[in-house]
Amino acid sequence: MSQKYLVGIDIGTTGAKALVTDLEGRVLASGYKEYGCTFPRANQVEQDVEMLTASSMETCRIALEQSGVDPADVAGISFSAQRCCTIFVDEAGTPLRPMISWQDNRPTAEVEEIGTKISADDFYDRTAMTLNTTWMIGKILWVQRNEPEVWSRTAKIVQLHDYVLKAWGAGDFYDDPSDSGYYGLRNMAARDWDDELLEIAGVSREQLPTVTPSSTRIGGISAEAAAQSGLLEGTPLSIGAGDQNCAAVGAGVVEPGTALVSIGTAAAVAAFLDHSYLDPSRTNIVINHAIDGRWQLEGYQAAAGGVYRWFRDEVAAEERLEAEQLGCDVYSLLDKRIAEVPAGSGGVITIPHFAGAATPRWNPDCRGYICGLSFATDRKALARSIVEGITLAVRDMLDSMLACGTDVRTVRILGGPTRSEVWNQMQADIYGRPVDTLAVPDAAPLGAAILAGVGAGVFTDIVDGAHRMVQTNRTYTPDPETAAIYQKIFDIYQKTYESLEDGGALSAIAKFQAENNH
Repeated sequence: MSQKYLVGIDIGTTGAKALVTDLEGRVLASGYKEYGCTFPRANQVEQDVEMLTASSMETCRIALEQSGVDPADVAGISFSAQRCCTIFVDEAGTPLRPMISWQDNRPTAEVEEIGTKISADDFYDRTAMTLNTTWMIGKILWVQRNEPEVWSRTAKIVQLHDYVLKAWGAGDFYDDPSDSGYYGLRNMAARDWDDELLEIAGVSREQLPTVTPSSTRIGGISAEAAAQSGLLEGTPLSIGAGDQNCAAVGAGVVEPGTALVSIGTAAAVAAFLDHSYLDPSRTNIVINHAIDGRWQLEGYQAAAGGVYRWFRDEVAAEERLEAEQLGCDVYSLLDKRIAEVPAGSGGVITIPHFAGAATPRWNPDCRGYICGLSFATDRKALARSIVEGITLAVRDMLDSMLACGTDVRTVRILGGPTRSEVWNQMQADIYGRPVDTLAVPDAAPLGAAILAGVGAGVFTDIVDGAHRMVQTNRTYTPDPETAAIYQKIFDIYQKTYESLEDGGALSAIAKFQAENNH
């Protein structure tokens, strides 16, 4: 094959990133486009899917131009996309309303209704998902109840990956197996839609996308997409995967004993499984791996790096101004401030569940809490407490997965925070185990590039592509003294959460916000 390069694009919650890579995983150039969400009411999060699609094409053009690569030398393209995003389209494939984000927790009443028709245990045993407000089934019912004019015109219910793939040139709406589980309508053991759940949701099979394995080539990009992206019309287009599934590929989590911790807008922990599995505690979710016939045990939190971004935007005005004057990145400046604060932040504990608590707590009524403040607390201590709180929430997830007996010998950390040596060491200290960073920390778009390479015939399969494209960078080992401090802080973190939940504060605050349109 004469083509020498691949393009992988990740369409995330707060931005889209494109990578142009060679066939050994070296990144020639990248392009990035930041965007945001809208928040109509408390617990409601939406995005403009057409804007996200346009951003994916713009980032591709930026990366391609900066790389200097001849578009004729690009072997293929594929996508990573935020999962569990609900898009209602009409017969022409046009969105009927804004995309409902995975962070959205609006269908509380609808989930309660589902629970009257199928038990939470039965729901988990079919879907390998806990029954909660995150999955698409509840949001589908919410639209039926609250926007009947939208539902009456709905021909298909698709996810972001499916919509973007079609906009780039696919002839139909294709969903990958990993994404399909997030409908809450799929029987994971049977690897098919569950007829009883379809009936509960009032959805027909015809309203759902065609589920096709990741890395399957489904055509070439269209003339319109080529004009906007800078690629050639007909460049091989392959089915991608959900962001954390692509990240697993791009982190080399393709064999037993490997796991990843990904901190972006959200946080996720994922461990490779070579067999179908259900967590006996029904706490951790199980989805298809990008490798067909393999699986991932996952935990996730809807708010992680997004909480640190909130701190940057709403609290760190002085640091933003100083960074602008110095000509540096505000996060680099905050990193220096955090390094000045001892581990534990003086006992200030942050519960970072700004978008509800997911694994392993599963409480949509939870919000963010900062506890232990005193007159001695300054902004840099508050900043460190937030970073620690995000990492403690990941520890909570990781512990719940290890309690299942999951084989985890290697942990690879990824996402924007890996640019911070302070945060990397903090992860090793809080988890109490070594962690590896990656030569390419943007594992999700790299994973998409690997899937593109498989679809284009560059690699024999996904494992081959990962072995060729993924390299580690550095290992951080826990400091015993600091790890002991963090064990005490983690115990306090757990007690803080449990006191708020058991005392009724979580539900009372959520009820007040709902009643007062906050």
